[in-house]
Amino acid sequence: MNVHIESVEVEPGYRLEDYAEYNYLTSQVADLEAAARISVPLLTGRKIWMVSSTRQGGGVAEGLPRVVSLMRQLGLSVEWVVIHSPDPAFFALTKRVHNHLHGVGKTGLGRRDRELYDGVSTRLADEFASELGSDDILIVHDPQPLGMGARLKAKRGLPTIWRCHVGFDQTVPVSEEAWQFLKADVLAYDRSIFTLDAYVPSFLSGKAAIIPPGIDPLTHKNRELSVPKTSGILIDAALAATMHPVLTPPFEAPALRLQVDGSFKSAVFPEDLGLLFRPILTQISRWDRLKGVGPLLDAFVLLKRGKPARARSDRHQLSIDHARLVLAGPEPEGVQDDPEALEVLTELCERWSNLPPELKHEIAILKLPLASVKQNALMVNALQRCSTVVVQNSVREGFGLTVAEAMWKTRPVMGGAAAGIRAQLVDGTTGRLVDDPGNA
Repeated sequence: MNVHIESVEVEPGYRLEDYAEYNYLTSQVADLEAAARISVPLLTGRKIWMVSSTRQGGGVAEGLPRVVSLMRQLGLSVEWVVIHSPDPAFFALTKRVHNHLHGVGKTGLGRRDRELYDGVSTRLADEFASELGSDDILIVHDPQPLGMGARLKAKRGLPTIWRCHVGFDQTVPVSEEAWQFLKADVLAYDRSIFTLDAYVPSFLSGKAAIIPPGIDPLTHKNRELSVPKTSGILIDAALAATMHPVLTPPFEAPALRLQVDGSFKSAVFPEDLGLLFRPILTQISRWDRLKGVGPLLDAFVLLKRGKPARARSDRHQLSIDHARLVLAGPEPEGVQDDPEALEVLTELCERWSNLPPELKHEIAILKLPLASVKQNALMVNALQRCSTVVVQNSVREGFGLTVAEAMWKTRPVMGGAAAGIRAQLVDGTTGRLVDDPGNA
């Protein structure tokens, strides 16, 4: 591949027949195979290219390996590539656009932004064009590689699909500006796909398909875990301490916990987190202001101080007294298309450092390494299964697969009332919706 286009190797993973062995998936597998018998022969001899902006961190990077693997099993020729920017300012710009599409930020996308976006998109298209056959199909994910795909459409005339995973269910000046910024490139595609109807911009009304994302119940993040297996993962990841021998070796990179001196060390320091024993409230997400992590920390502090909640019973008060908040996310350096992640994590660490010692003790800020995708997924699975409540306090959320993951594991969810979370969470049944996730 060219220097700024990286091919991602995808492991075969589970087979379709593995999914069909589960009663709750049998009919879905049969429907998929029936559709494939019609569609796959029409695509013989053509390669499908999936294009995204990062190979790890976030729902797109998590979902694509399984999508690519299953499409290959059905008989399709599919490749996955990620883009790397020749200009470090490019991903800072696309992060601004991403925030604007969520209705957050200030207007001000100008001529220099246009030149940067067009310049990088053109260079990427020029580099990638030689890899494409005349009958290939291009499926581009989100705004970062959108411009590249539009230029490849103009150069080669390939069939193109744009899959947009973000959005906002209202029209505000910043979101309108972002859509105007992207409009010409979006209209170059043959088809666009969105997560919710409410996210489709007016200029695509009636021209876009809707496909909500989903989780894979057999992956390391979502598979069933026995009590010994859960305990073993926590110990191997340095999320729990033990004096007993374990059968499996330590993970190649342990979970890291914020310390009082500002450093990150193994999560069993300065003491065991108590994940197997305490009431645990957990939010696992990227380090992004839109995830509402700061207000969640403030809310937990209020809970511990008895404001405004009142205990319903002595047992309820005991649960509050022993509760611990776990805020976990990936190592910021591992997510290349999110340049704000380190800044947001640093702000959160400063917020924590200003708390009195007794409250610091009750709040654990964790970095989950991405050195191994499998081990990272097992950490998330074990943390969610140890949780009394899983939180996704998002101010904005395209969908929020952490909500689906937690409900799949039969955990109650507290979620910010963003559109993607409202589409999943039934208030009072599968959890609670917070109307204003910014209000501690």
